[in-house]
Amino acid sequence: MDAQELADLLAEVRDGTLPADDALTRLRRLPYAEVAGARIDHHRALRTGHPEAVYGPGKSPDQCARIVAEMLSGGSGPVLLTRAQPQQVTAALAACLGGAVHRPADRGSGRFGDGAQSAESLATVVWRSADARSERVVVASAGTSDGPVACEAAAVLSAFGVSAHGVADIGLAGLHRFLAEVDTLAEADAVIVVAGMEGALATAVAGVTAAPVIAVPTSVGYGAALEGVTALLAMHASCAAGISVVGIDNGFGAAMATMRVLDLAARCRREDV
Repeated sequence: MDAQELADLLAEVRDGTLPADDALTRLRRLPYAEVAGARIDHHRALRTGHPEAVYGPGKSPDQCARIVAEMLSGGSGPVLLTRAQPQQVTAALAACLGGAVHRPADRGSGRFGDGAQSAESLATVVWRSADARSERVVVASAGTSDGPVACEAAAVLSAFGVSAHGVADIGLAGLHRFLAEVDTLAEADAVIVVAGMEGALATAVAGVTAAPVIAVPTSVGYGAALEGVTALLAMHASCAAGISVVGIDNGFGAAMATMRVLDLAARCRREDV
């Protein structure tokens, strides 16, 4: 339940179109409901503006299906199942029709953060996407091996109505590739930078755009890359001012940080009118 739904509910009670007992039944679902060993936070969108997401790893296919079904029944906003294995995707889609599956292309890359499941077999599933928004968000990845994390970020943005513009394989080892996309980066409302190895792309991007830059270190790289730790520390130590950095391989977190920025800007615009 979000703020608009709560306002509509109270208006129905005020106008006499909804009995108070029925409203009470619906309000009992706040702040959470217990399903399949989980406590579903139906109140989160009301508090933060965005609903809870379902994180696939560690859950059975049946748990995923039941949790998604409960979230769909408890509100009207987007519902996401992230890092889902094929069996989880199948079970959730069978129980809850209408989900859109976003799966990275098979690029033979990295771990995607779970240490056991290959990145290409994991998916983000979105139900009930929000209406399209006008903001221009660029998801820039340093190499094709960073693609699965970039795909996750773009999929999460799509759930909230943002169609991300993907710019792939512009790592600084081939500086001409980066320079070819400078205008694209400069015109963005926000940029998510996905990079492993030494993570230098985030610094370069933040030096050519005034937009907020959300940096995502990935676990891509050889020995001294330390499964993303080197990129993480490099992004934190960047000499480009104002970069925000999320955890290793956390495309979901980068997308949600971007949404908070975009939502704040939208509220400011509305208040200025």
